[in-house]
Amino acid sequence: MIIIFKLYLLFCCLLFPPQGLVIAGLSDLTRPADTISPNGCLALGATNLIWTRYALVIIPKNYSLFAVNLFVSLTQLFQLGRACNYKFEQSKLQKAAAEKPAIMQQ
Repeated sequence: MIIIFKLYLLFCCLLFPPQGLVIAGLSDLTRPADTISPNGCLALGATNLIWTRYALVIIPKNYSLFAVNLFVSLTQLFQLGRACNYKFEQSKLQKAAAEKPAIMQQ
């Protein structure tokens, strides 16, 4: 059963190289912060952290899988930080606009 699982993982890594996620993560860094999905970034970042740990637990250790998943996880967590910072700044701007008198808003 373990051998079949390892062969399945090998097949999936050859068919769908995880390096494509690295390229997609780099291209996502140029996206505007208002289009980032915080839930998607959190899910992908957490999943890749789990796979990062798994890459070091299996025998033989898979350092390329470790590096790819670590990079994807870091880029997604950075994107999550960008999205949270954007939402925080927008809420501050809305509060400041609500506190101004009506004459000052025009």
